[in-house]
This record gives sequence, C-alpha cells and structure tokens, in this order.
Amino acid sequence: MKAVWMTLILGACMTWTGVVRAQPQAQQLVLGISEGTSGGLDHAQVIAKYQGLAEVVARAMKAKVNVVFAREFKQLEEGMQTGRFDFVMARPSDYPARGMRDYGYSYIAGTKPDGQCFMIVPKGSTLKSIADVKGKRIVLPEQVAYMSRFCSAELRDQGIHLDKENVQFVREQAAVGFYLDNKFADVGAVASYSGIAKKWEKDGNRILHKSVAQPYFPLVAHKRIRPEQIKAIQAELIALPDSEAGKEVLKRIGIQQFDTGSEARMRELLKWLNI
Repeated sequence: MKAVWMTLILGACMTWTGVVRAQPQAQQLVLGISEGTSGGLDHAQVIAKYQGLAEVVARAMKAKVNVVFAREFKQLEEGMQTGRFDFVMARPSDYPARGMRDYGYSYIAGTKPDGQCFMIVPKGSTLKSIADVKGKRIVLPEQVAYMSRFCSAELRDQGIHLDKENVQFVREQAAVGFYLDNKFADVGAVASYSGIAKKWEKDGNRILHKSVAQPYFPLVAHKRIRPEQIKAIQAELIALPDSEAGKEVLKRIGIQQFDTGSEARMRELLKWLNI
C-alpha cells in the first residue's frame, strides 16, 4: 500500500511539474527610444521619462513593456532591422519612416505640434520673404543632419537649390544663431522644436519663413504587433489629454498630444527628403 501511495504522489508531482513548465512566461515587449543627437539624457533618465508612456502601451497590449534607450542612430536602425524593438519612438522622424519603408514597421502615431523648418534672420535684417534668400549667405546644421535635409527640401520646393547657393554647415543648431548674431551669415535654418527656435523671437529676432509641417517624434510598431493591438494603443494615446495622469505623461515627454492622422505624410516623408 505504501508503494502505491508513493507511486501516486510521484505521478502527481510529475504532472504538476509538467503543468508548471507548460505555463508561458509573461510577454515582455521592448520600446526603443531615440531623442537624436540633442537629447543629452542617460539611460536611467530616458527610462524615467518614458516609463509612463510604456505603461500606456502596456495597458493596451496587456503585456509588460520595457524602455530601451537607443543612444546612437546605428543602434536604433539595427534594433529595427533585427526586430529587437517591438515599438520605436524616435526623432528625427526619418528613422521611424525607414522602419516603415525598410523593415516592415507599422504606423501608430505622431505627436503634436508637428515639426517644421524655420528660416530665421537676426534683428535688423532687410530680408522680407523666402524669395529674398536667393544669393544670400545661408547657414545650416551639418549636411547629413535630418533638419538640413528637411530645410533643403523646403527650399527646393520654394525654388531655392542649395547646390547653387552660398551655404555654410555647422555642427549644432545653436551655432546657427551664433553665425547670424555675428554676421557670418544672412539667414539660417533650424528645427521648430529646437531650443534656438523657441527663443529666437523672444530675443527680438525674426522667423522669416515656416516650412510645411511634417510628422514629429513618431511611434511605430513591429509587424508582429497586430492591427487590432495598434488600434487599442491609438485609443489609449488619444485619450491621454482627458486625464491628469495622461497629461502628466505628455508633459514628461514634452509634447502636447498624440496624432494618429499622419500616416500618409509619414509614408511620403522619405521621398520628400530624397532619401
């Protein structure tokens, strides 16, 4: 009898072990974040800044979402190429656009306000319109930078081709203001969301021209994220301004709201930039 009971107990233990082993682990997803070259945050700061957003996405997905900081653009692109990132939220916007074009990622949302190229001039400038830029000394961020490509596309659409103009490239957008202040250039180009753009007019200077608006800081999802899951995430994002907790998430990120209506512009962005 004792042997029978031992056999039954052993069998039960083996069955229970099999059940435990068969239980799937809780799904954990990865949200890759890039703030471009202007972020200046370390990994811990980025996690703290975007943890609220990760929890919003997690609520829609019913799964844990971990924030990973992609400090370098190479790391960001490799994360999309290999599928390491389930979600990517990044600026400049051309990288999420590459994810959609090249690696099968799907659009979820952009953010508000949109991004623009601001053509700026110093106080006392005689330039009146974008047409007056022809033949003048133009200063732009470094040539490979997203905003230089952005501003170049805008100027092209305005009939101004930079390969025929007197153009100087500088390493950082802040240097654009230095060149203008010191009369090394007549007109400069910066991102609407840059520090210099936000304070330019406050300092008594002028914004000569504002470009067409393009998606800013987009959020995209790997193709393994299903359409119904994307819709659930979009619903959560759109609802953020309706609660104090949601407003805090937006404030921490530094945006006004999410925008789910810019997919068409996202899909045309790389063509417009000629990338």
